[in-house]
Amino acid sequence: MLRKKRPGGFTLIELLVVIAIIAILAALVLSTAGMIQKQGARARAKAEVEALSTALESYKTEYGDYPESAALGSAGSTVLYNALVLSNSTNPLGKVFFEPTKGILFNSNYSSSANYFVDPFGVSYNYRYYSGTNGTNNSGVGFFDLWSYGGATGTKTNNTSTNWDFWIKNW
Repeated sequence: MLRKKRPGGFTLIELLVVIAIIAILAALVLSTAGMIQKQGARARAKAEVEALSTALESYKTEYGDYPESAALGSAGSTVLYNALVLSNSTNPLGKVFFEPTKGILFNSNYSSSANYFVDPFGVSYNYRYYSGTNGTNNSGVGFFDLWSYGGATGTKTNNTSTNWDFWIKNW
């Protein structure tokens, strides 16, 4: 009995299996790349929070206290920019305590008063100053909080938000 020789090539099933394997591998690579990119952004935000904290300590050494701010979001971040970079009433000597790098500075309308610092996720850094006698701290020594939401969405409410764990903070 003679066998028929099968023509060369792949069957439809073989092609579908190969395409499915390639699709699975591509999905794994893309999800890993996104995770690595987010980890890199968090590392950059942590370094920026540390650099801004160091600049605030230098500001305190120069002027005796931290810049005043009770606002959050871009308003508090604008206070940071004005105190650490500009020459104005907040920083009368015009010393540059922090040199902004590409990506950390946002300018909404190209005027110096609208500048503020943003984290790698495009959200403004939050800065709040607490004086030494504001009711939350009676030690007579002022302190500040500086943080990024770290790419998390939402805000902390009554310690119930799991997003709190993603925040990158100076405390």
